[in-house]
Amino acid sequence: MSAAVPAELREFLGAPTPAGWIEAAADPDALPVLLVDHANCEKKAASTALALLFRYEAHDALTERLSRLAREELRHFEQVRQVMRRRGLAWRRVTASRYGAGLAEAVRKDEPGRLVDRLVVGAFIEARSCERFALLAPHLDAELGGFYHGLLASEARHFRHYLELAESFAGGAAALESRVVAIRAVENSLVTAPDTMLRFHSGPPASG
Repeated sequence: MSAAVPAELREFLGAPTPAGWIEAAADPDALPVLLVDHANCEKKAASTALALLFRYEAHDALTERLSRLAREELRHFEQVRQVMRRRGLAWRRVTASRYGAGLAEAVRKDEPGRLVDRLVVGAFIEARSCERFALLAPHLDAELGGFYHGLLASEARHFRHYLELAESFAGGAAALESRVVAIRAVENSLVTAPDTMLRFHSGPPASG
């Protein structure tokens, strides 16, 4: 099942996912750890949305959007766990990739820059997830490929929620651009540089 990456997301992301990651992630032997990591990503996405909701609860637009987003992310977490059970895959702990921690290092410490940057980071995570679902789906079996294809709309919607919120707190798209450019450089380096482990947001596997 093929799926095009929306042009809006491609432009926002900048660097595309390397072919080496797609090839490695599509290997049937890699799917067990990839599914566990995917489930963890959905759980972390819900946790991040809730953390922002609690920290910035005075902002109605933010709390309303992120409340809905957190519920949807938890639903995705449940769906990944169901896929795992149907395939006889037991839950196990896996180490996280350097992606999340690397992006967190790019976030400014003082407000309101901290909130703006956290929202931009959220937009990049959702956009990259959407891109990887689209790129990976055609290489998977019908059940998993269809499942990933079905996640595209929600991931793209989450990207827009985060980006629109970031623009509102930064004072518009033009005012936000420098932060998008700075965080994009970090994100692109994280997903294109070789990695020693395969995870949903890792770079391509290092050779040797």
